[in-house]
Amino acid sequence: PQTHPISPAAEIQEHGRTPKAQGKNDIKAASSGEAKPSGAPGRRKPKSHWRQKSLQKKIPVEAAAPSPLTASILTQVVGRGHFQKVGDSVSLRAGEPLELRCRGKVVHWKVPTYLEEEGEGRLRIKHFNQHSRLQLVNSTGADTGEYSCWAQDCQDATCTEGEGRQGRTFIFVTDPEELFVPTENYYEVVQLRSHQPVLLPCQVTNPLAQVTLHREFPPEEVPVDGTDISFDVKKGFTIHRPRASLAGSLFCLASLGGLRQISTKYMLIYIKYPSSSPKPTIQASATSVLLGENFSVTCTVLSEPEIAVDFTWQYPGQKLGRPPYISERADVVHQEGQVQQEAGSTLYVEEARSGDAGIYTCRATNLQGTGTATTQVHVTQSPRVSPASS
Repeated sequence: PQTHPISPAAEIQEHGRTPKAQGKNDIKAASSGEAKPSGAPGRRKPKSHWRQKSLQKKIPVEAAAPSPLTASILTQVVGRGHFQKVGDSVSLRAGEPLELRCRGKVVHWKVPTYLEEEGEGRLRIKHFNQHSRLQLVNSTGADTGEYSCWAQDCQDATCTEGEGRQGRTFIFVTDPEELFVPTENYYEVVQLRSHQPVLLPCQVTNPLAQVTLHREFPPEEVPVDGTDISFDVKKGFTIHRPRASLAGSLFCLASLGGLRQISTKYMLIYIKYPSSSPKPTIQASATSVLLGENFSVTCTVLSEPEIAVDFTWQYPGQKLGRPPYISERADVVHQEGQVQQEAGSTLYVEEARSGDAGIYTCRATNLQGTGTATTQVHVTQSPRVSPASS
């Protein structure tokens, strides 16, 4: 196994990115005496996270926290004729079978994507009149993830969604040699976007494993305070407040007994991200101009500093073949005690013609989306009447 120079006191294994060798319907639990390879070329690799798909037909299921209602339709078979309601999580040893039952006439299941896509025949689902049965044989650490079912009450051809008709549990398939759920890549690029939490999905197969977060260069542990960064044993580390200082190569370190392993390495790239799509304002130098006069229309966006904003225009002169004359700027301004960026785009129209009258539309776009603003300009043949001076 590969080692990592975090602590000389114990050997650290680099996390295996592929599941153990397995034949069809012939997957065995790991032997504690076998060496853990860092990867086996030519073998199918599981996905690096546990996205889920419907095994019957795609029906949107709203995520919900486990409750007595949701757990009541999902049970685990613990012996012939013996059932128990599943809790928030269930732990199995690698190689042990799993059998779940979901009560309902029409039932849909969701399982970790790797398990669904592997095509090994280890997962079997059978539907009965009043329930559905899920069976998993020769379980491995890669099968760790959330298992859920969703039931419909159907009479004739009409199906309804009743309250408490979901059941879910998180299954840990503990492996004495595989502390992390096997992943697909040695490195995974993660965008750190300001204003948006980001997940480092280093899932463990054993809820008792102690997991810490580390930087590769310089080698150091990253503090996890539960506020800026938190850990969920079912998901991994969540960075709630991304910042530029976290950019670089990070990895997770799991410890259990005398075994220490590192996860996939995450290459974090910091991106200054806007908190919302632009809200442009638009103003013409005059709402009514004479034929032959010059005028301009200005579009302005306020945002956080260093946020790129792209402007595009639609204007009546386009139908006349008029090319756009545009100038853009970005200034730092202070408003209500805060530093903000004021980005602007100005469209110039020279020697106005009757075809320049109409609606002027500005579209401002940043990484969050697009905002639109419009104004109308009139072109007249007679001079404008100014208020008489007193």
